[in-house]
Amino acid sequence: MQTPFLEVDNISKSFGGLKATSNISFRMGRDEMIGLIGPNGAGKTTLLRQITGILKPDSGSIRFKGRKLNGMKIWDIVNMGIAGTFQNMRPFRRLPIIANVMVSCLSPRAMKRGEWVKRIEAKAMDALEFAGISDMALEKASTLSQGDLKRLEVARAIATEPELLLLDEPFGGLSPSETELMAKSIQRLHKGGRFGRLHSEGPAMIIIEHKLQQLMKIVDRVIVLNFGNLVADCSPDEVICNKEVVECYLGEGGLQT
Repeated sequence: MQTPFLEVDNISKSFGGLKATSNISFRMGRDEMIGLIGPNGAGKTTLLRQITGILKPDSGSIRFKGRKLNGMKIWDIVNMGIAGTFQNMRPFRRLPIIANVMVSCLSPRAMKRGEWVKRIEAKAMDALEFAGISDMALEKASTLSQGDLKRLEVARAIATEPELLLLDEPFGGLSPSETELMAKSIQRLHKGGRFGRLHSEGPAMIIIEHKLQQLMKIVDRVIVLNFGNLVADCSPDEVICNKEVVECYLGEGGLQT
């Protein structure tokens, strides 16, 4: 029997009396792109933070390629091949944008997998170009708009050469045209196009997003949370017809942007 790429087994996390995630379980394949949706406060970001090691589950287990992540340091999880972006962005604001990405390029995993570049600066610039902000490489991160900070977060994450990429609202702060470009870039990255080069295998992805029409066009599968519980795990076509999902999140009007 093949070992699951990512295996989340009955994980729970509470903050005082609030149950942020409750006995959540799912499996993920190496080639999947999963959308993670639900109302505000449903536990989506908490779930991703448990996978990346930022938060430790109160119970349950998380395994990546058969290896248990519980208790591992964040940087060790990154060097195993998991990277993520989050809503609360914390760049090195006084450093140039390219320097923010160069930090990711210096991770042991990125250094090991980056033999195809001669200089760290070249790899960082390629990541910025992929994210669409290479023209601002020498500006300080403090000058970036909310949307461009999202792009910087993506560039920093992909510079670590992840096998699993977790994206928390990558379309947030982007205009409709910018959202479409970002969606196309995410699809290209997933299919193996990385930094302008073609790799045989791009990263698997879990994407939190509220711009559902765009999200449903690119994901293979959708996981829905509500009040910390997993209420649906199905295809995009099935999720918009799921009565429980409509009631807890989409509303009676159906799919919303």
